[in-house]
Amino acid sequence: MNIRRHISTAALAGVSVLGLLAVTACSPAGGARTADGRLRVTASFYPMEFLARQIGGKHVEVTDLTKPGVEPHDLELTPRQTGQLGDSGAIVYLKGLQPAVDDAVAQSGNQHVADAAALTSLEKHGTEVDGHHHTTGDNHSHSEAEGGDDPHIWLDPVKYAEVAKGVNKTLAKADPDHRADYQKNTDALVKKLDGLDKEFRNGLKKRSSDTFLTTHAAFGYLAERYGLAEEAISGLDPESEPSAHRIRDLHTLAAAHHVSTVFFETIANPATAKALAGDLHLKTDVLDPLEGINGKSRGRDYFGVQRANLAALQKALGSK
Repeated sequence: MNIRRHISTAALAGVSVLGLLAVTACSPAGGARTADGRLRVTASFYPMEFLARQIGGKHVEVTDLTKPGVEPHDLELTPRQTGQLGDSGAIVYLKGLQPAVDDAVAQSGNQHVADAAALTSLEKHGTEVDGHHHTTGDNHSHSEAEGGDDPHIWLDPVKYAEVAKGVNKTLAKADPDHRADYQKNTDALVKKLDGLDKEFRNGLKKRSSDTFLTTHAAFGYLAERYGLAEEAISGLDPESEPSAHRIRDLHTLAAAHHVSTVFFETIANPATAKALAGDLHLKTDVLDPLEGINGKSRGRDYFGVQRANLAALQKALGSK
C-alpha cells in the first residue's frame, strides 16, 4: 500500500513538473499569440472589435465575443469564450454594457485590458438639460453602467477617439515590438474620427428641429455633442416597453418640437416605433446604435454606418 502510494506521489510530482514546463513553455507564445506570431485580441462587441482591428492592423488577430446581429446587452458567454479571455494577449471591452463580459474579464486575470469606460468620461443621460428632457424613459435596465451611467460612448466620434488612444496604449504594452505601428494606425484613425466629427458639426448646423425620437436611448452622447435632444420611447434597454404615461409625453413632445420621424434600429424589434409613428402620423427611419454590424446595416463599417446616421438625422431634423 505504501509502495503504491509512493509511486503515485512520484508519478504525480512528475506530471505536475511536466505540466508546469508546458505552461511555462506556452504562456508567452501559446494563447496570447497565433502560430505566425500575431497578438490575439479578444473584443467584447463590434465598436471594440473595430478599434482593435484598426489599431492592431496586421499584427493582431481579433475575436469578437458578440456575433453579428446579436443584441450585445443580452450576451451569455460559453465556457470556451470565458477561457479565451484569460488566454488572450489583450482584451478590449466596455465595462457596464455586458454584465457577463464584466464578470469574465474580472476573473480572467489578464494583465492587458483596455476598458473603454475608463478611457473617456461617462455621463448620466436621463436628466433635464437646457430645458430639454434628455430622457431615457421610465425603465432603467441592466445595460446601464454603475450609477446609471450611459455606456454608448462610441456614438460620439470625439469620445471614441479618446478610447482609441487608450486601446493603443494597451496593445503597445502587450506587444512592445510593434508599438510604432500601433501609434501610426491610431493617429490615422483619430484623424478620420476628427473628420467625422466635422461632418456631423457641419451637417447638422442649419436645422429646423433639435429633437429626435428613438426607440432605444443610445444616442445621448451624440445628441449632446451636436446640441440635439434625444427622446427615447423606452430606456437604455432596447427591449423595455414604454409606459402609457411615457407615450402621452411623447405625443406632446412630438407636437411641440416639430418631430417628423420616429427612429428604430436594425437589431431590435421595430414594432413599438412603428406603432407610435402610426399613432402620431410620423415617418419611421433607421438610426443605428452600431452595437453590431450585419447584412442589414446601412454601411460596411463604423464610418459607413455613422454617415448613414448623419444623413438620417439631417432628413429628420430638416437640415438645410
